[in-house]
Amino acid sequence: MRPSTMNAYNRLPHAPDCDCSVCWSRREMAKPARSQSTLCAQCRPAYAVPIRTLQMGRVAGIWKPLLSEWKVEPAFICEKHTRPDRPPKYWSVVLDTGRPEPYVPIHEPFELVG
Repeated sequence: MRPSTMNAYNRLPHAPDCDCSVCWSRREMAKPARSQSTLCAQCRPAYAVPIRTLQMGRVAGIWKPLLSEWKVEPAFICEKHTRPDRPPKYWSVVLDTGRPEPYVPIHEPFELVG
């Protein structure tokens, strides 16, 4: 193909039900990411709210609470979003041939046979 014909070919519109890698990638990128960091309806962040004020004071002419009693609600993370104790094992030993032998360079001259 000539270069001008190739450019015209590359710019042809794809069919709506096209299964080429370009169209598949475009469809996959359009889907929302299902990340483990996005929390579900069961997970909730930690939060703290003041229950009552124990001591007030004037700060720059405005009365503000200086000491309060707080209610702290710890975070809850469901089992699906809880991180594992150890990182996943990405590789394993296929064949263990024993202790590695040290590399010993050859300092003697040698001749090629053949």
